[in-house]
Amino acid sequence: MREIFVNALIHRDYTIAGGAVSLAIFDDRVEVWSAGRFPAGITPESLKHAHPSVQRNPIIAEVFHRAGLIEKWGRGTNRVADMCRTAGVAPPDFAEIAGAAVVTFQVAVAAGGVRPGTAGEVTGEVTGEVTEEVARLLAAMTGTMKRQEIQASLGLKHQEHFREAYLVPALSAGLIEMTIPDKPTSRLQKYRPTDKGRAWLAGRRSR
Repeated sequence: MREIFVNALIHRDYTIAGGAVSLAIFDDRVEVWSAGRFPAGITPESLKHAHPSVQRNPIIAEVFHRAGLIEKWGRGTNRVADMCRTAGVAPPDFAEIAGAAVVTFQVAVAAGGVRPGTAGEVTGEVTGEVTEEVARLLAAMTGTMKRQEIQASLGLKHQEHFREAYLVPALSAGLIEMTIPDKPTSRLQKYRPTDKGRAWLAGRRSR
């Protein structure tokens, strides 16, 4: 986790106003989010193998190197994968979601999807990966909508709060999807519920 957080701080895109490095803890996984896509030439798949070191913020990287927090540039994610295998757990997954770099550690859970004694540990959690905020977002969506339309429907004025607490978790959970996934920042971008999202909402309404 330390290695992933260090990478997130070093490679974050600091040109994104209001961006952040954040941690999301669910019953079945832990996610580290960093504002900005992966540097040019780096793909999520390449991070699982030997890959070149692309320094978005060389001065910050040098500070961490001198502090002894990184040993050799370009090997951090490979070391994490090796440490996971040694510990007998699955290596993390790397992805780009809504313009952010996301690292996900899967957590083994008991039969039924929840480890004993963990239900309700995450503040605001409704069920599994669906928070109260995400549940509200799903209920507010009527077909395919722009970000501004969803935000207005929820009565939210702060765009960054809406993105971090509502939009990004819903995308990460696979409950909604982008209409233009290869261009997450497109002005024409819209969002729609997935089959999974519609099924979850129908199940909640039937209870």
